[in-house]
Amino acid sequence: MTTAVAAPFRFFSLQVVRTRRLGPSLTRVTFAGPDLDAFHSDGHDQSLSLFLPHPGQSEPVVPVELGDGWWQGWRELPEDVRAVMRSYTLRSLRRDDRGRTTEIDIDFVLHGVERGAAIEAGPASRWAAHAAAGDRVLLLGPAIADNRAIRFRPPEDTDLVVIWGDETAVPAATAIMEALPPGTRARAWLEVPHAGDVQELTTAADAEVTWLVRDEHRTPARPEGPPSAFGTPGALGTLGTLGTLGDAELPGAQRPYVWLAGESGAVKQLRRHFVGERGIDRRRVTFVGYWRRGLTEEQLREQG
Repeated sequence: MTTAVAAPFRFFSLQVVRTRRLGPSLTRVTFAGPDLDAFHSDGHDQSLSLFLPHPGQSEPVVPVELGDGWWQGWRELPEDVRAVMRSYTLRSLRRDDRGRTTEIDIDFVLHGVERGAAIEAGPASRWAAHAAAGDRVLLLGPAIADNRAIRFRPPEDTDLVVIWGDETAVPAATAIMEALPPGTRARAWLEVPHAGDVQELTTAADAEVTWLVRDEHRTPARPEGPPSAFGTPGALGTLGTLGTLGDAELPGAQRPYVWLAGESGAVKQLRRHFVGERGIDRRRVTFVGYWRRGLTEEQLREQG
């Protein structure tokens, strides 16, 4: 099997090493593989494409040749046979003493896997909920550290980093926050379904982090530690995201940089707010719609 595609990306054959439940809605899966030493990324919101097997398959089914024509070859396979392809962001990676990547972490949102859930779980959520050591996947990821699938790029003169993300963007948002240089001023809002999804977050930045919990009947527990590290819990109604951020003060921000990621409708509304109502230069606002309410990823890809 050839693994190269258009540089700077290539395919990696990986296996699950371990899993860890982070909360009611999130689980972390750690992967390793012999060719991960060719995996390179310096980004903290690095986008990846993950290929997963269907139930009953021992590994994802992909075209024999994964060269530049892999996409068409994958599309031509029967839909119920070909590997399930989903987009994710890298949560973290580990390197050996020679600087070679040895493991990567990807956090999965478990939409609909709980009994009596209001929505039906998708194939990636079902796979992640039952992932076990030895399970095989295929990953399309970066072979060059600085690549076009990294979106978080604040200008050098940024005096305040502003972040919003829902549960699908929490892995990227927390990785960004953890990597901010000491003293960097930052303000972040991270939205999750349940109080148990609130995570401990350590950052050297001068940061204020607010966790927005959609389950209004629960109060998120605040970990022990300084507010700059773990943030303050907030409350979120169905239509509260825009109101919460719209009322927020950004003191002293003359040259802010805004990073927004998550459900595409919410992302677009928030972008309009920051550009249209707050007057922030659109070139200083990065916005990424990871998903769209009511549509599968296949339907999103069909829409282009």
